Amino acid sequence: MREPAFWWQPGGAAAALLAPLAAAYGAVARARLALSGRAVGIPVVCVGNLTVGGAGKTPTALAIGRLLIAAGRRPYFLTRGYGGRLAGPILVESKHRAADVGDEPLLLARVAPTVVSHDRVAGAEAARAAGADVIVMDDGFQNPSLAKNFSLLVVDGRRGVGNGRVLPAGPLRAPLQSQLARAHALLVVGAAAAAEPVVAAAPGLPVFHGRLLADPQALDRIRDHKVFAFAGIADPEKFFATLEDARIDVQLRYAFPDHHPYRGADIFALMARAEREGLVLVTTEKDFVRLSGEPDARPLLDVLRVLPVTLAVDEAEEFQKMILGAVGG
Repeated sequence: MREPAFWWQPGGAAAALLAPLAAAYGAVARARLALSGRAVGIPVVCVGNLTVGGAGKTPTALAIGRLLIAAGRRPYFLTRGYGGRLAGPILVESKHRAADVGDEPLLLARVAPTVVSHDRVAGAEAARAAGADVIVMDDGFQNPSLAKNFSLLVVDGRRGVGNGRVLPAGPLRAPLQSQLARAHALLVVGAAAAAEPVVAAAPGLPVFHGRLLADPQALDRIRDHKVFAFAGIADPEKFFATLEDARIDVQLRYAFPDHHPYRGADIFALMARAEREGLVLVTTEKDFVRLSGEPDARPLLDVLRVLPVTLAVDEAEEFQKMILGAVGG
């Protein structure tokens, strides 16, 4: 599914037309946020966002997981596994494909044990039983079933909250103030201009600033090539901008829908266009793990270049203290 363009533009007839539906949806979402979730006996850190679509939640969850491991903790990631067929609770293993558990869990499982579960409480209990002493949730902020000890909202500094309206009139998952009231801190990823209204609306919340850094070795492998970049993520433009900021010669770009399941026709078209124009194909880690599970993708995987990114927080020391304090040291 592609996001409607009017979500990210002020005003507009479509948003106004959908305002009554947005009001009803927002009322339900506000009521859900006010519910008390169930505690599972170990700390739960939730990485969420205010809007539908990508803001940098998974890189943030990975950064928190690494931080906790370095501090001697035993974190488990907990995620719904969007796009996967397994409802869980299930521990992600090497045999799983994106079609089984979704693409994000495969990335998370590279850093720490990862449980996929549509039922967040059952997933958290499974993680605790398996040995977790802290849970890091990738998404699930708006799900009230599981009590969170600490909720960090990630905001895309380039897009902010778009037109500021609630679904379906805009990208907000719930009314802005209702969400901010349940958060403990904000993390603005990227240039902060579009996030300023969010920061201004939450004067009491700590605000951190982060950047997604492309892997330098991966950049070196494509720096002297002309590139055909493609991505099936929530905000492909962010990926394309990362390449251009690194002065990679991007000749072609193609944006698939978020969590796009690649099929033989997609793979053939990508390879044929790249070969015809003498270009190197480059994509994201999320797209790579989805492609890795497709039998038709082997020829593409042999030539495809992948660009991993990691989160760097400007206020690193303060961020570390905040996370460790939230989980008890």
